[in-house]
Amino acid sequence: MDIAPSDSFEFAKGTGNVLLIACGALGREIIDLIKANRWPAFDVTCLPAKWHNTPDKITPGVRDKIRANRDNYRKIYVLYGDCGTGGLLDKMLDEEGVERIGGPHCYSFFSGNDAFAERGDEDMRALFLTDYFAQHFDKLIWQGFGLDRRSDMVDFLFANYEKVVYIAQSPTPELEAKAKAAAERLKLAYEFRHTGYGDLAAFMTERA
Repeated sequence: MDIAPSDSFEFAKGTGNVLLIACGALGREIIDLIKANRWPAFDVTCLPAKWHNTPDKITPGVRDKIRANRDNYRKIYVLYGDCGTGGLLDKMLDEEGVERIGGPHCYSFFSGNDAFAERGDEDMRALFLTDYFAQHFDKLIWQGFGLDRRSDMVDFLFANYEKVVYIAQSPTPELEAKAKAAAERLKLAYEFRHTGYGDLAAFMTERA
C-alpha cells in the first residue's frame, strides 16, 4: 500500500471498536502491524501527511475526527507526536480525554523514545527520513519547500543541518537509494539506521 502525501483514508471502518487517528505518513506501518498481528479491534482513520508542513492544521483536524467518531467507538487513540503543534495537540487531547502515543514526533517513537533522547546531542543537526519520507521526499520536502523552483535555497534552508538519517521501518534497496539521493541533493552526510516499528508496535500491542 503506497499512501500519497495528500491522502486521508479510513481502513476497515465499522468492523472494530477501537479507533486509531493517525498521520497519513504512518498509515502503511499501522496497517502492516494490524494485518501481521490479526488485531480485529482496530479501525484506522488518517489525516493528510502533507500537514507535516502545516502543523497548525493537525490539532483541529484531530479534534474533528474525535468528535465525529466518539459515539461509535469504545476507545480512541491518537498516533501523532506533538509534530510541531507547540503543545496544542496535547492540550486538546487532555480536554477531550484521549490518549496519544508518547514522543515529540514519529522519528522519536520509531527510533524508540528513550533511544532517541539518548542520542539527542549526536542528532541535534540531523534531518530524519522514515520509509514514508524517503519515498515521498520530492513531494514533501523538495517541492514542499519550493526547492524545485529555487534549488539555490538549499544552502540557506539546510545550513544548520549536518546529516540525513534514514530511520528505516521496512527498508528496500529502492528506499535506501532514495534516502541517499536526498542526502546528496541537500549536500548533507548520510546515515542509515534500521529501527523497525519502535514504540509504535509496543503502543498498539498494549491497546489491541
